[in-house]
Amino acid sequence: MNRLDIQCELVEQLLVRFLRSEAGKFGFLRAVVGVSGGVDSAVTAALCARAYGPDNVLGVRLPYKTSSPASEADALAVVQQLGIRTRRIEISAMADGYLAPNEVADRIRRGNVMARARMIVLYDLSAEWRALVIGTSNKTEILLGYSTQFGDAACALNPLGDLYKHQIFQLARHLGLPASVIEKTPTADLFEGQTDEGELGFTYAQADALFERMIDQRCGEEQLVAEGFEREFVRRIAARVALNQYKRLPPVIAKLSERTVNHDFRYLRSWGH
Repeated sequence: MNRLDIQCELVEQLLVRFLRSEAGKFGFLRAVVGVSGGVDSAVTAALCARAYGPDNVLGVRLPYKTSSPASEADALAVVQQLGIRTRRIEISAMADGYLAPNEVADRIRRGNVMARARMIVLYDLSAEWRALVIGTSNKTEILLGYSTQFGDAACALNPLGDLYKHQIFQLARHLGLPASVIEKTPTADLFEGQTDEGELGFTYAQADALFERMIDQRCGEEQLVAEGFEREFVRRIAARVALNQYKRLPPVIAKLSERTVNHDFRYLRSWGH
């Protein structure tokens, strides 16, 4: 048994309750989810369908002109299986309106622009729909900083942020999501041949195994090396986690007064509810 294994039925119940209670505090009963054809967005959409009912979930497909047709087919399969509402909005003209005249060729920059263009659409639809944008980033990606600020990392609620990638796959199987979505190689689909693990330089399984010991069990470098992890890999991942801490925090506010937001004044979400 893998130390990362979860009780899927219990986790499903907890996350459905989380989505209902947190959205309900602010009077929201509907959700908007960007459905990419990947396993993370599929799991988020499935949890939202259970929390709010299929008619109250909008799964938005947001392809760019170079996106894989297979990814869009998988996204469509997910929304059809779940019975949620869906809309297809191509972001090519929006993204190219900036990318082309500014001659942006760097793949990372182009990918960030596409991710943020998608989030512009999702938040606009959330206003039209009076719904919350629900996040799809998992714990592995969040720790690694493998996301775009104000792009795919943006959301009102995130049900997956405390689940490692291994656990996402477990939950996806439990939820009965399409095999084509679960078994495919993880990719952000930013350019032809792109894969998450190819960009990262290691597998999700390797990262998850290390994080379970480093983060959850708070093991130090010497103990991790003694357990069989390569020292260079431990240091590389630890440095990456530290470097990307800024992505996991709200913007730092310069402190000038006695009651500075996020320093001394931390407004609890549940006040008055």
